Amino acid sequence: MQRPLRFLTAGFFLACAFMPVQAQALRNSSRHPRPQPEPQPLQETGFLNRTVALHGATYHFQVYLPESFRRDDKKQWPAILFLHGRGERGSEGMWQTQFGLPQAVRDHPERWPFVVIMPQCPLANYWTDPEMLTMALAALDHETEEFHLDTERTYLTGLSMGGYGAWELARLYPRRWAAMAVMAGGVFWSYEPDRWKQAATLPTQYARAVGRLPLWLFQGSDDTMVIPRQSELIFEALKVSGGRVRLWVYQGVRHDCWTRAYNEPELPRWFLSHQRKAQTTPDSPPYSERAVLPLHPPAIKLADAALDSIAGEYRDANGHSVLTIFRQGAQLFERNPQGDVAELAAETPAVFFYPNGSSLTRLIFERDADGRVTSALFHDDRHEERWEKRATPPSH
Repeated sequence: MQRPLRFLTAGFFLACAFMPVQAQALRNSSRHPRPQPEPQPLQETGFLNRTVALHGATYHFQVYLPESFRRDDKKQWPAILFLHGRGERGSEGMWQTQFGLPQAVRDHPERWPFVVIMPQCPLANYWTDPEMLTMALAALDHETEEFHLDTERTYLTGLSMGGYGAWELARLYPRRWAAMAVMAGGVFWSYEPDRWKQAATLPTQYARAVGRLPLWLFQGSDDTMVIPRQSELIFEALKVSGGRVRLWVYQGVRHDCWTRAYNEPELPRWFLSHQRKAQTTPDSPPYSERAVLPLHPPAIKLADAALDSIAGEYRDANGHSVLTIFRQGAQLFERNPQGDVAELAAETPAVFFYPNGSSLTRLIFERDADGRVTSALFHDDRHEERWEKRATPPSH
């Protein structure tokens, strides 16, 4: 026992010797505290998971908050309730963010300064079911309260089956919305074909119900699922009843008119130009506009010499070959490194489009002061990329 006691005694005296030093260090630290990082407030933006409970069931949905959104700045943000199409039904709460407005928000967040609420309809249901309409409104109400959204600037939109649902919400609650945009939707539901028996009366009923709610309808001219007659009938009914409606028909587009519609830069600006109280303002006159938009602009014919000046190999900044442009008769074609060939058509002498491709993509050729083509600028709705033209070796 003697040896352990000696160790304990020595440890006690050592501890006592260090105590004044530690106390002095604590006193010094209190006089000169170390700088601590300021706590950052919890800030979530982007696409967020949410749930809403209704009649004993829990539904998963998504809400999008712009990057500049702040919980503590008391700013009232405009809101959009988005209803997805039939193919995005489910219970995981995320599949509805892949198409339509959510896709456009991802591509161009700077265009969409809105809080977007995106409920999801279960597989066994349709948006026109009363329970689903109640659920969508419950999700909107929940987020409106949580994020202090602007009820004067709350907008409604939907595509395909979601367009059917949007029409129901507009009919039932026309004073709730500042404006509505519908893509490939209508009042004749594909899963209830008997509604077409009311073609002479149903559009008029909806037109009267929505009143002066500003509406923008988008439709593909070649849509075989939600045929253009749906949009034409409701447009005419709104026009006759003194409504406020625009109808844009995309020529050569089938059912998916929403990709192009939500990419229209004017659409978010159009939403923001309307407030709910304007529906009851006497000096807001009725209006109607119908426009047919071509898929591509008309092509112009260029001289052979102009086509030859564009032909050649184009490389990226690392010197890798990106495409080769060649002429066949009076037409230009491009070939990528994988051997795929695409036709090019001239919109102007410098701007070309793809007649068999996207309506949004352009290939712009740049020239030097002597008029020689030096590069091609590839431009689509999301980005630009410049490719240098490989110099042609002098002929001998």
